[in-house]
Amino acid sequence: MPINCSSCETQRAVLRRPKTGHSVCKECFFRAFEEEIHHTIVSAQLFQPGEKVGIGASGGKDSTVLAHVLKVLNERYNYGLELILVSVDEGISGYRDDSLETVKRNQQQYELPLKIVSYQELYGWTMDQIVKQVGLKNNCTFCGVFRRQALDRGAMMLGVNKICTGHNADDIAETVLMNFLRGDIARLRRCTAITTGSEGAIPRCKPLKYAYEKEIVLYAYFKKLDYFSTECIYSPNAYRGHARAFLKDLEALRPSAIMDIIHSGENLSVKEDVKMPVQGTCTRCGYISSQGLCKACVLLEGLNRGLPKLGIGKHHKLHHKLLAQEPLSEAETRKLKSIDF
Repeated sequence: MPINCSSCETQRAVLRRPKTGHSVCKECFFRAFEEEIHHTIVSAQLFQPGEKVGIGASGGKDSTVLAHVLKVLNERYNYGLELILVSVDEGISGYRDDSLETVKRNQQQYELPLKIVSYQELYGWTMDQIVKQVGLKNNCTFCGVFRRQALDRGAMMLGVNKICTGHNADDIAETVLMNFLRGDIARLRRCTAITTGSEGAIPRCKPLKYAYEKEIVLYAYFKKLDYFSTECIYSPNAYRGHARAFLKDLEALRPSAIMDIIHSGENLSVKEDVKMPVQGTCTRCGYISSQGLCKACVLLEGLNRGLPKLGIGKHHKLHHKLLAQEPLSEAETRKLKSIDF
């Protein structure tokens, strides 16, 4: 028997919202989804009129929905923002080259300017080349560090005031779990923040922070948005994948588990006497870092020296030598090469 929309009560319901359980028609779902993101933006005061805002665009569902919704809300509520798409080309054949074609179509569809920066241009390495050096086990460490800095560099070239990323509620809940399991208190404290980077880098914000991944997929599907849905060919062994699988199992038993984990992270308190990393700047590239050299420069140095394992793990003595531009001994070199990834 057909069910009427629980919102307008006139149109036939076509979906059941995973977030609320309400049966709604397409138009009511679109409006509710957009209004919830608008509420997030307004309540967190994410933007100010006249700001130039870069949107991290990968061509995937999250960034495509983010770009579409921000354009809609910017016009509907007169935010007064100048929106720009910023994409990072990691150099992954058969994956990123295809997804960037989607981004280029989005540029035309949404009539927004686009800036693409590449690992090859910034670091002299592509992810395909890095994977040949490090294998498939820890390649996501390199990619995540390089991509974060590359997005900032692209934004700096454009002179944007803020960067928006498509991180959704599921992503944030996964990150809370990962940092908890690692015992990473510093990251655990800031991973639920809706805006980060105010300490020196270009501020980043997450307008989709409270949007469920399932609802983002439904919005993209019913809106017939053009997005790229293939997973990265190098990600199957990523640690995040295990956190994601665990979270999906929790969600199946308790749909509110995603929000419960996010709220737990938001309400986390740390003892006053716990020593936290102090943010400074990298002595080599000037990027924000709690160490003398930022993680990207350490990883890059290891790659350029033919010692890609240098940036993996906590080899503090070797890092200090690296900072001082001292050569590694044969024993230290052998130690790095013998570490099992």
